[in-house]
Amino acid sequence: MNFPATHAALQNEVDSERFPGFSYAVIHHGEVVGRGCVGCADIERREEMRLDHLFRIFSCTKLVTSIAALQLLEQGRFELDDPIARYIPALGALQVLAAPDAPLDSARPAREPVRIRHLLTHTAGFTYPFLAPQTPVARAYADAKTGNPATTLAQQMETLAMLPLLFEPGTAWNYSVATDVVGRLVEVVSGEPLDRYFERHIFGPLGMADTFFHVPVAQQSRLAAHYIGDLVDPSRPGLKSAEHLPYAGAYRSPSPRLNPGGGLVSSLDDYTRLVQALARGGSPLLQPASMAWVTQSQIPASMTIGFPGQPTLGGRGHSFAASVFRAPCADDPAARFGDVQWNGMSGTQWMFSPAEGFGLVLMTQRYMGFGLPYWPRFKAAVQQDLSR
Repeated sequence: MNFPATHAALQNEVDSERFPGFSYAVIHHGEVVGRGCVGCADIERREEMRLDHLFRIFSCTKLVTSIAALQLLEQGRFELDDPIARYIPALGALQVLAAPDAPLDSARPAREPVRIRHLLTHTAGFTYPFLAPQTPVARAYADAKTGNPATTLAQQMETLAMLPLLFEPGTAWNYSVATDVVGRLVEVVSGEPLDRYFERHIFGPLGMADTFFHVPVAQQSRLAAHYIGDLVDPSRPGLKSAEHLPYAGAYRSPSPRLNPGGGLVSSLDDYTRLVQALARGGSPLLQPASMAWVTQSQIPASMTIGFPGQPTLGGRGHSFAASVFRAPCADDPAARFGDVQWNGMSGTQWMFSPAEGFGLVLMTQRYMGFGLPYWPRFKAAVQQDLSR
């Protein structure tokens, strides 16, 4: 199929100097019906975007980690209500702040243990240091170097054990390093390092040969250049190099820490295979009955999701893998009831609609660009093209 409206919508983002380039795939009734590229993979070298370029997918990694955990749940290797301390003892004596912005000395022992279901839904009470960075707990996360690539996942758990939770587990939603804890759970329960588990049980079965925690030297010419825009006014035209982010050498050389929440590089075709498997019902990754964990919200209807200082993400709940639309919302009018979706720090996006076998994957490379409105515009343009 041709996708002229889709191409035009993405070309407008490139022409407006908000993004360097994109590649995209459209899944309809379970089949890939369209792929395309717009703009540049490297502006300075005038290298046009190709279908085989590789991208830093950041938090799109979380879907892979969640699937790994759900596979082990299917096998009865743990229960959703198990306290995580049963598998990671360091996390058995966590404390809770009096309020998310309260001083660290307000923390008291948690009344409720962090359970595995809390980790999978981001309701455990952990956080990220870049969320509400002015708060004492965010500064403590930064000072403790919770994302230090030179430490292992096991060492990261020891660090997290020393930091307080924002709230009692299960009482609120906050995006966080909870997925890192899930990744360590996968290692402990499976007895395999995370990269080996991913390769054997997810990448191998799907034929995902271009997804890694670090890009092999022979493939590094395929890694799309990384850019950043104006952080005060992201809509302002203009991009500059961000090859040093999130840290120098990231994704190009091995590091001790395999980042379950944001550490993978992937290609359009590889990630499309992953989304296509879910859009088709889960096989060969998950049993059909298990897909409810992915496609249905697992948090109370009264609980909202959103990021500090930003409007609430209206109409959305959260499954054990990503956000789930349960009502119409103004910020994403092209979304439909039941759509499952998430994104990454540098603008990569994915979604699928289980009722229709419909799915989208959008790859790009603008650090902190995920908040711009390119994604709902892209989805609306795809629907326009499909309606033709």
